Amino acid sequence: MSNIIGITMGDPCGVGPEITVRALAEMAEAERQATKIYGNLPTLEAARKALGLDIDLAPYVVDLPVEGAPLAWGTLSPVAGDAAFRFIEKAVRDAQSGKIGCIVTAPINKEALNLAGHHYDGHTGMLRSLTGSSAAYMLLASERLKVIHVSTHVSLQEAIRRATTERVLNTIRAGHAHLKRIGYDQPRIAVAGVNPHCGENGLFGSEDDDQIAPAVAAARAEGIHVSGPISADTVFHRAYSGAFDLVVAQYHDQGHIPIKLVAFDTAVNVSVELPIDRTSVDHGTAFDIAGKGIANHGNMNAAIAYARKLVSGRKG
Repeated sequence: MSNIIGITMGDPCGVGPEITVRALAEMAEAERQATKIYGNLPTLEAARKALGLDIDLAPYVVDLPVEGAPLAWGTLSPVAGDAAFRFIEKAVRDAQSGKIGCIVTAPINKEALNLAGHHYDGHTGMLRSLTGSSAAYMLLASERLKVIHVSTHVSLQEAIRRATTERVLNTIRAGHAHLKRIGYDQPRIAVAGVNPHCGENGLFGSEDDDQIAPAVAAARAEGIHVSGPISADTVFHRAYSGAFDLVVAQYHDQGHIPIKLVAFDTAVNVSVELPIDRTSVDHGTAFDIAGKGIANHGNMNAAIAYARKLVSGRKG
């Protein structure tokens, strides 16, 4: 596997270019040499000026054209949405060919993406489509809490429909395989219930008994160390306190809220089960502060660090 990481700079009108440039500027020279930025050089130069940094960006940039670049900061633009897609597409192709070992994505704007005709619910769906993968799971990783999701960008009603035994079992398997890969000998996994108190024996719904519990039993039969379903109002605290290495969340907010409470600036978004590796910041384009040179790049640093662990095979 290549040890080079490829950073896609995200929406050209958001904070992606700034956090990418600042992260690159702070790297040791050896790390810079193992980094490529997939983006637009005029936009990255504008970000560099906004940050007041003195660094030669050209050697590290896979420069892709953007009409009218640099575009106005903080604007919703189909031109920017199309550019963000093309940055990712190029990085995916290079990852598939072995030129880079992991993609790190800066934030995109879903509305701009769709205005440009690229109809995806976000990075994960786009990456699944570009790689022809049948499945991909969102895992949010922080130092003390890791969460993988059965479903993400769908309505709550649809999320409950998707909490099938097969899907929950596949999510458990995906999380187990990822933790094994990064060095956990016997990952301890907890599965959150979908209903309050896991349904209280049918008082508040039967999905936990009928759909989730059989998935946990099947995973245990495969030798996976998994517990559940466990009431969601306690399982994340237990995991944060060290009882579990990973929690399977049934839907977007169930998993995102605890992670963003305890690790808002450091949690990393990891795509699991794709044929390529990808990590990402876990925040948006922040149009309101784009171009002002004040965006916090800590989350980008964390995503880069996790990517380097993936390409080197270390535990994270």
